[in-house]
Amino acid sequence: EVQLVESGGGLVQAGGSLRVSCAASGFNFDDYYIGWYRQAPGKEREGVSCFSRSDGTTFYADSVKGRFTIFSDSERNTVSLLMNNLKPEDKAVYYCAAERRHGISSWSVLWRCGAAKYEYYGQGTQVTVSS
Repeated sequence: EVQLVESGGGLVQAGGSLRVSCAASGFNFDDYYIGWYRQAPGKEREGVSCFSRSDGTTFYADSVKGRFTIFSDSERNTVSLLMNNLKPEDKAVYYCAAERRHGISSWSVLWRCGAAKYEYYGQGTQVTVSS
């Protein structure tokens, strides 16, 4: 059974940093792409970042490029998102998510990450940025 459990998040002032982490279990990282999307109240899901360990495909939304970094710890099966220079518009619930990579091209992974298209997702963790 695929399980994704987020931790971290919280309240930070604009310009500050936070890290959200995801403990993943029930699947092999090499067979999935995994990442983060966010959703603010009244807004659509927004794909934030993802990666596929099988070929290194990595996605960042334009809104977070240069500020957010996704990384994983393969021994602990965790995926984290380090968020620097946070802005009030980054406020949202952040969800860890994953989908099987089988048969999906690198280009499709990038598109699906951007569209927040995933098969599995966690319960989410709140990130609040005060101005």
